[in-house]
Amino acid sequence: MAKARVVHYINQFFAGIGGEEKANVKPHVSVELPVISQQLAKLLGDEAEIVATVVCGDSYFNENLESAKSEILEMIKKANPDMLIAGPAFNAGRYGMACGTVVKMVQDEMDLKAFTAMYEENPGVDVFKKDVLIIKTSDSAAGMRKALPSVAKMALKIINGENIGTPDEEGTITRGLRVNVFSEERGSMRAVNMLVKKLKGESFTTEYPMPIFDRVAAKPAIKDITKAKIAVVTSGGIVPKHNPDRIESSSASKYGRYDISTFKTLSEADHETAHGGYDPTYANLDPNRVVPMDVLRDLEHEGKIGSLFQYFYSTVGNGTSVANSVKYAEDIAKDLLANNVDAVILTST
Repeated sequence: MAKARVVHYINQFFAGIGGEEKANVKPHVSVELPVISQQLAKLLGDEAEIVATVVCGDSYFNENLESAKSEILEMIKKANPDMLIAGPAFNAGRYGMACGTVVKMVQDEMDLKAFTAMYEENPGVDVFKKDVLIIKTSDSAAGMRKALPSVAKMALKIINGENIGTPDEEGTITRGLRVNVFSEERGSMRAVNMLVKKLKGESFTTEYPMPIFDRVAAKPAIKDITKAKIAVVTSGGIVPKHNPDRIESSSASKYGRYDISTFKTLSEADHETAHGGYDPTYANLDPNRVVPMDVLRDLEHEGKIGSLFQYFYSTVGNGTSVANSVKYAEDIAKDLLANNVDAVILTST
C-alpha cells in the first residue's frame, strides 16, 4: 500500500531560518526537510511521508495575504498531497492565523484533508475553530514533545478513515458542532442526575458547557469631568509616521507610547495607522478619526475636560492574542495610574 503524501506548512522560526528578523521570508518549499518535519515524519511511520515542507515568514504572510495564499496554494498543489498539516503554532498569533488560513484554503480550494495545532488562546483559534480541526497544544514550543505525537496520531486517524471522537477524547478545540449520539439513558434523566449532583455539591460534567466571558465591573462616573485628566488608548494602530516601533499589522507583539504634548491635532504628515485589518485610507488621511486629538484639544481649551494626558498608547487589535492583550492592558494601566490619569477613552477601528 502506497504511503499517504503529506505537506507540512511551517513558519520561518521552525524552518530554522530565524526569528522576528526573518519574518519577511517569502513562501518557498524547503530544499531539505527542516528538523520539525523530520521529527513528524518519524512519528508518522510507514503509513505516511512528508513530501514537502512549505515555509513562509509570519510577517510576509499576514502583510501580503492574498499573494501569499496564492503562492502557497500553488506550491501545495505541485506536491500532489493527500493531506496538509500546519504547525504546531502554539501561542504565536501571526503563525496561528497563517496556519488556520492555509488549512481552510486547501480545504476549500483543493478539498484536501487538513488540520493544525495551537494553544487555545491563540487568535487563530477564535477565527478558525468552526471551520478547521485544531489540536490543543501548550502555549510555547517547550510543549513540542507532547504536541508532535498528538499531531501524528490525528494524521494517521484521518488517513485511515477512523472516526474522530469528541474534543475531550481527542484533545482538540471545541468547534461547536453537534452530532447525534445514542445513550442508554434518556436526556431528561441525565439532566435530573446532573441537577442532583449539583445540589449535593458533587462533581459532574455538563453536556453543553457555556462560554465564559471576562467581565469588568464599571467604575463610578467621574464627579467633575472639568478637572479630570484624560488619556487615549487605541487598538486602531495609530502610530507616528513610518511606525518607529515596527508594530505588526496583525497579531501585534508590542504596543507603543507616544508623546502628543506638542500636537494640537494629528495629521497625515506626522501619523498613520499600522493596522492591517481595515482599509487604512481614511485613518491615514486623518488620524484624528481613530485618535480624536482635535476634538479633545478643543474640549481641553474650552475647559470641558481638565487636561489631555501627554501620551497616547497604541497597538493593533487585528489577530492579537488574548494573553498579549491582557499584558498590554496591565502595563498601560500601571502607567496611567502612576501618572494620575482619571479616565481613558478607548478607540478601535
